[in-house]
Formats: sequence, structure tokens, C-alpha cells
Amino acid sequence: MPQETDQKATQMLDASASGISRAAQLLRQGDLVSFPTETVYGLGADARRGDAVAAIYAAKGRPSFNPLIAHVASVEAAKRHVIWNPWAETLARAFWPGPLTLVLPLAPGHGISELVTAGLDTLAVRVPAHPTAQKLLAALDGPVAAPSANPSGRISPTTAQHVMAGLAGRIAAVVADGACGVGVESTIVGLTGEAPVLLRPGGLAAEEIEAVLGQPLATRDLHDPLTAPGQLLSHYAPQERVRLNATSARAGECYLGFGRYSGARACDLSLSTRGDLVEAAANLFGHLHHLDAQGQPIAVAPIPETGLGAAINDRLRRAAAPRDEPSPTPSK
Repeated sequence: MPQETDQKATQMLDASASGISRAAQLLRQGDLVSFPTETVYGLGADARRGDAVAAIYAAKGRPSFNPLIAHVASVEAAKRHVIWNPWAETLARAFWPGPLTLVLPLAPGHGISELVTAGLDTLAVRVPAHPTAQKLLAALDGPVAAPSANPSGRISPTTAQHVMAGLAGRIAAVVADGACGVGVESTIVGLTGEAPVLLRPGGLAAEEIEAVLGQPLATRDLHDPLTAPGQLLSHYAPQERVRLNATSARAGECYLGFGRYSGARACDLSLSTRGDLVEAAANLFGHLHHLDAQGQPIAVAPIPETGLGAAINDRLRRAAAPRDEPSPTPSK
């Protein structure tokens, strides 16, 4: 399992067949690899592995578990993970591969880690146009979750040197292949409601999208009760009350433990009995879903505010927060 603060030499790989093969091997074993797209350099992890996706947050110092974009090699690959619709078909034919991300409902048996979706029933998905990204996705034969490859809050990287300046020693490798052509993140369009919605402007102009659709894109009011990634402060709010920093469960509560606070009853779960924050992050959304299904209030053990613990605590506070406040859109 990737370690949260694992400091190691970051390999600089070229875009040759051997470099791509090595990058795919690292992704398969749960390591982080930065790679170029036409927008910016992404920080990639196998989107099916919760431990690997958790390591993205650790490497970036990302303050909260926002939804991530899953990068796939083709429309056919996207359809393995999302429920397709006519709008998606129209936009994919016009703009994929390219700097456009579509938000669609998750398909049954999608296999995507809940850390990628932030516990939602939708997925942000994109087919990048960069030849090296395409080769890497084909070599992996799977989805890659990839926000921009920079420390959280820093300028997005458009060269391998930018990535190394911010993340050297915190990720396994960078596939270097020149500067990114677009240089800004992808445009995000939500396709889960009654009309296509512009969720984030980016490298593809909204006017071009509207021309292809033959209709204007809807704009989201911050108070609209939408369900696409990144639109609500509380991305996934359990139906029952959540009580934080609890050292034990009260009568009628299920207990979500951590480390020495792990509970012992049938409905109890532990994010990590050994106190591993990467393991805890990987388990977070799945355990919340499981406990919510029990129909009882959830008491949550204290989680350290260090490293990934800050993001876990941020997410738990959101789970207990009012559900009508906005939060950022998916990254990259």
C-alpha cells in the first residue's frame, strides 16, 4: 500500500515504449505517476484502487476529498463506468479526445473507487487527446484519476519540470513529453439533469459546446440542489446524524472507529485499526455508506489533523454539515 509520507526518488521517464510500459507498471502496483495531457500535467493513480487515490491527496496536500476526473482511453472505455445518453454521444463525437469533461451517472458495476467520486453516484470522465496520455491509458487498460500534478493551491504544471519542482520525492515517476498545448484545465459539463450544465469553464469554449448541442448551456445557481461532483459542500451526507470526535458509541449509534478507537459490535467499522491514514482515506466513503444503511446515527472516532487526517476530518465535517452550500468542481 502506498505510504502517506513516503519520500523516494521520483523517476523521470520519457515517452518511449519502455517509459510508458514502466509508468503503467507503477500505476498497476498502486503508485502515483504524473503524465502530460493537452490541458496540464496530471497526477495519476489507478481510479479503481482506493489506496492509490488516497495517495494523490497525501502527495498534493489536498485539503478535502473533492471529486476527481477519471481519464479513459476511449468512448467505449467511458461506457464501462458511466451511463451514456444522447447528449454525451453528441459531445463526445464532437470534442473527444479533447479538453472536455462530462459528468454522468455511474454505471452498475463501475469499479471506480469512492474516493474518485467523493461518494456520489456520478463520475466526471474525460478522454484526453495527448498522444502520451493515450498510450499510457491503453497500456494500463483502465481508468486513471488525475488532478493537476502540483501541491494544492499552487500553479498548475504545464511541463515535467513544473511537476518535479513541486512533487519530487512524493510520487513515483513523471512521464516527460514537452509542454502542454492548452495549458488550462478541461471544461466540465454536467449531463445528469434536464439540460446540459456548464460546471466549470476551461480549455474548450462554452460557445463551441453550445453550437454543437444546438442550445445554450444551463448555468448553475449556487443554491440549486444538483448532484454532480463538486456542487455541494456536503458531497455525501448520511441520512442519520453524525457525531464527531467520539471515543465510544452511545446507545443506538453505530461506531466508525480509527486506531485504538475501533468498536466491537456487529455494526461497527474501523477506518484503520492500525491508525494508517492512507488506509483510512481509502475506506472512508465505503464505510460511511455501509453504516448509513444501518439506519442509526453514526459516531466517529477522533482522527488526527495531520497529513491526510486533515482531509478526512474535512470530509467528515462536510458529512455532518448542511447540504445546500457550494464547493469546488472536480479537478483537472
